[in-house]
Amino acid sequence: MTSGGTLAAVVGLGKIGLPLAIQFAGSGVATTGLDINQTLVDGLNEGISPFDFEPELETRLRECLARGTFRATTDPREALGEADFIVVVVPLVISEDKTPAFHALDAAARTVGSALKPGAHVIFETTVPVGTTRGRLVPILEEASGLKAGIDFGVAFSPERVSSGRIFGDLRRYPKLVGGIDAGSAKAVATFYESTLVFDPREDLKRPNGVWVLDSAEAAELAKLAETTYRDVNIALANEFAAYAEKIGVDVWQVIEAANSQPFSHIHHPGVAVGGHCIPVYPHLYLSTDPDARIPALARTVNKAQPGRALGRLAAEVGSLDGKTIAILGAAYRGNVKETAFSGVFDLVVEAKEMGAHPRVQDPMYTDDELAALGFEPHHLGEPCDLAVIQADHPEYRKLRPEDLPGCRALYDGRAIVDPEPWEGTSTSVLVVGR
Repeated sequence: MTSGGTLAAVVGLGKIGLPLAIQFAGSGVATTGLDINQTLVDGLNEGISPFDFEPELETRLRECLARGTFRATTDPREALGEADFIVVVVPLVISEDKTPAFHALDAAARTVGSALKPGAHVIFETTVPVGTTRGRLVPILEEASGLKAGIDFGVAFSPERVSSGRIFGDLRRYPKLVGGIDAGSAKAVATFYESTLVFDPREDLKRPNGVWVLDSAEAAELAKLAETTYRDVNIALANEFAAYAEKIGVDVWQVIEAANSQPFSHIHHPGVAVGGHCIPVYPHLYLSTDPDARIPALARTVNKAQPGRALGRLAAEVGSLDGKTIAILGAAYRGNVKETAFSGVFDLVVEAKEMGAHPRVQDPMYTDDELAALGFEPHHLGEPCDLAVIQADHPEYRKLRPEDLPGCRALYDGRAIVDPEPWEGTSTSVLVVGR
């Protein structure tokens, strides 16, 4: 690997961390990726990307390996001992009681601290509750290193703002937010990102797209939670509008289009479920430090109820669901991404069983064995079913035809994507969320 100049390390080579490391390496910064998964590390060093849904990733990985600007390792000393900038992107999940489970992030911070050199800067990109960087992670770093934050090393929070399947595009599209524990940390980290990221022009922004330095780590933490919690609240409002529109016989999609023609209205889309690593989780991280907040908690309740509403609408159409075979189309939480994190499929399956139905799951991105490993009975298009629910907006479902669901009495389109024309005049009722 090349030496000299700035050295970077990325801790956690998952769906966010690996592309970020490759972005740094592609900019010419010698970058080492650290992960606990030896199989993953071995594959990366051979030029094999584990994420085939991320465009450009494997090509860029191989280019960086050939240039000598990237390597992966499981050895913390090798990855961190000489690094000038250490970026931590490990998962923070929520427990059954909806509180943050810090074990992985705490362990990563201890690992970083144990190998931290004076003068280095540690950057946390994992989304966290407000106050976590300064109040929780800095003390761990100081204890493990024997150094003093703000004096011997710098610390900043810079939230990841990207989505699986489009990470390199999102890195160009959105401003990189940076909040330091002090002004020196913020300045150094901002300079690092300015040297490794390239930004698209954005005429819609009030200031140029690029690295935006906020007043503190807490401000950057809150900015990330605010943008994601806003989306959950907005979707919940759209779902409330959709339920009312269905009740009074109005097309909510027409209403939303009309409302959003006014520049101060930005109503999101209703749907059968809100899934993914971010939107169902981050409101709980926000609420963990602001328990008096009411709207985020209510929005979570509304959105969590959507799978049950979908099944209820099917039951209202055909009567009891008892004994009915229901084809749930889409295990993934959203289209074109092979991810099931907090996918609506789980609640649909559980609630369908509670109503006496026999749920089966089909997804073009998953094999039968993969679906079975998730606890689902696989379904195949062309097999008979009594009812069906479109849970994920995979492009394949836009072309669904009656012969794909023989015997289906009612199809609930939870993403409003199916072409209605092939279904006109058939015995299948097509029910669309919000219509």
